[in-house]
Amino acid sequence: MSKGFTWRISLIVAFLLLSFLYMTPTLVSKLPSWWGVLPKDKIHLGLDLQGGSHLVMEVETQKAVEGSLDLIATDLEDSLNAQNIRFKRAGKVGSDRVQLVLYDRGSADTVQKLVKKKYPDLELLPVFEEGGFVNLQLRVNEKEAQVRKDKAVQQALETIRNRIDQFGVSEPVIQREGISHIVIQLPGIKDPKRAIELIGKTARLEFKLVDENINAATATPSSLPEDDELLYEKKTDSTTGAVSETPLVVKRKAMITGDLLTDAQIRIDSQYNQPYVAIEFNSTGARLFDQVTAANVGKRFAIVLDNNIYSAPVIRERISGGSAQISGSFTEKEASDLAIVLRAGSLPAPVKIIQNVTVGPSLGQDSINKGLIAGLIGVALVVVFMAIYYKLAGLVANFGMVLNIIFLMGSLAALGATLTLPGIAAIVLLVGMSVDSNVLIFERIREEVRIGKTPRAALDAGYDKAFLTIMDSHVTTLITAAVLFQFGTGPVKGFAVSLSLGIIINLFTSLVATRVIFDLFLERATVKRLSI
Repeated sequence: MSKGFTWRISLIVAFLLLSFLYMTPTLVSKLPSWWGVLPKDKIHLGLDLQGGSHLVMEVETQKAVEGSLDLIATDLEDSLNAQNIRFKRAGKVGSDRVQLVLYDRGSADTVQKLVKKKYPDLELLPVFEEGGFVNLQLRVNEKEAQVRKDKAVQQALETIRNRIDQFGVSEPVIQREGISHIVIQLPGIKDPKRAIELIGKTARLEFKLVDENINAATATPSSLPEDDELLYEKKTDSTTGAVSETPLVVKRKAMITGDLLTDAQIRIDSQYNQPYVAIEFNSTGARLFDQVTAANVGKRFAIVLDNNIYSAPVIRERISGGSAQISGSFTEKEASDLAIVLRAGSLPAPVKIIQNVTVGPSLGQDSINKGLIAGLIGVALVVVFMAIYYKLAGLVANFGMVLNIIFLMGSLAALGATLTLPGIAAIVLLVGMSVDSNVLIFERIREEVRIGKTPRAALDAGYDKAFLTIMDSHVTTLITAAVLFQFGTGPVKGFAVSLSLGIIINLFTSLVATRVIFDLFLERATVKRLSI
């Protein structure tokens, strides 16, 4: 037996063993205790097979632009205060600009230089006077606005992915679609309503001082000063479940924001046995929190999430070290969800659900059964046809086809891939493709036999002459699969993954594995005529 022949057999056996090793977690419901470090990942079923939720969400990108303008206004306000430049107000005007209202034109010249240096990408509009004040405006042009919108969608995509990963969904599909849409598939999820609420929270965490000088009970939004706003603290009675809302007037400007958080964990209060969320700030947040609490001892500090006050405790003393807690009348599940969204970060803009489809697991099982039946019928028909038309050579092709399926399933398991209904369709398609390559080889061998070549010479010529044709067809199909994977959505990607793996494996089985069987027969027996 030649060295090359032994090497090919060893490779096939090694691939078979690896395939069965990786398929074991999928085929066996409970792995034995001695399995240890051996592969434990299995082939996951997609949304269309095991049920779950399919969501299409739209990011309100214009809100992201407006939110960035609010941050610019706050930053400019801080910069002007730091340089002792007097101004009346700094804030967003409309949906695309920030306005600074100054007391004199001399200050305007200084501010213009500051603005050009800090925000070179924004358009500085001509200064104008109105009501005895000097007005200076910054505008976001269309190009810059589009850049900010695109970044908002990308950031929303990553934030949603982080939240879903922490929620514990296996093999979710999260991808961008179009300009502002995000497609989310959550296979096998047990509580879709909770997941949707978790994904959609903007989670803008802010710490704001309560304005005790205004009676919140009689206040209205129109009666408040420009730098104040009216928010509500919601409390749920643990025994009756009744929800009450207490109005509070808080400063519009946030002293600290959730962007400075590094961690958020659920804890249980040992005294009252109530859940709360323990939060940790980064170095900048810890410094600011220390400064704010030191300067406002005795005042109330509202903890605001998405414009809802969770709690408004009194600052008893200076708090150093960068640790704090968010307590309120919420359940352990609510506290857990709050910790998740705080750890994952805030969404840059609100998102709204424009499509919500729940697929039941019964439909998934029906799809699996139909897919398996279709696959089995396809395999049976191919096996019968090849055995009748190509005789013993057809059985060799059938052996290659079985190897193809085993190797493909082993590869999917090794990659922890998600099997979808289109993926099953790709496997059925590959059954036909696996014998198609052998048909090309067999027809070439038949031609060589007809012109009088010996079995060995006909076999060598058949494989050699069919090689380029098989390579060309497989490479072009592989390119198509790559395009489908790059630009397709979830189900199409599932089809592309199965197809790509199958094409690569089919090249090996058709050009190497089946050749080994023929070589084995020709080497071990005296063959005068090929059964083809």
